[in-house]
Amino acid sequence: MTFTEIIQTKIFTDVQHFLPVLNHWKNAGEKVVFTNGCFDLVHRGHIDSLSKAADLGDRLIVGLNSDVSVKQLKGENRPLIDQQSRAILLASLLMVDAVVIFDEETPYQLIQQVVPDVLVKGTEYKVEEIAGHDIVLAAAGKVERIGLTEGFSTTDLIQKIKERY
Repeated sequence: MTFTEIIQTKIFTDVQHFLPVLNHWKNAGEKVVFTNGCFDLVHRGHIDSLSKAADLGDRLIVGLNSDVSVKQLKGENRPLIDQQSRAILLASLLMVDAVVIFDEETPYQLIQQVVPDVLVKGTEYKVEEIAGHDIVLAAAGKVERIGLTEGFSTTDLIQKIKERY
């Protein structure tokens, strides 16, 4: 298989196509970690967060906000990069085992179907503010909050680009 084909096998446009892969991992006793985001302009902060999340288990699933979802959350001028391109970029990362695209504002419905062992978001959120925390905790899983890398944010990058050009 080529690298392009390998990357494509890690991308799922809906959870139903992903469930057989997920069930295989769970049946093998692998610890499944889930995080999510828009990942519009991937930067060092994203890489740091994804690495920390991946260290919490055996398999890292990234829930990726679709273009529709990003527009709802960030406004009409976003995303800057289309969902397929963002998915390819994420799937090409060593620590990412699967990328599942979702259309809703939050990944709550996706988390209901995945029921990860560990749910990960940044420390800017309280546990009760993290979508799906109730599902994961009810299934005896963990919700982990990880520190963000200071000085890196997509909004700040966009502002810097606007100021310079």
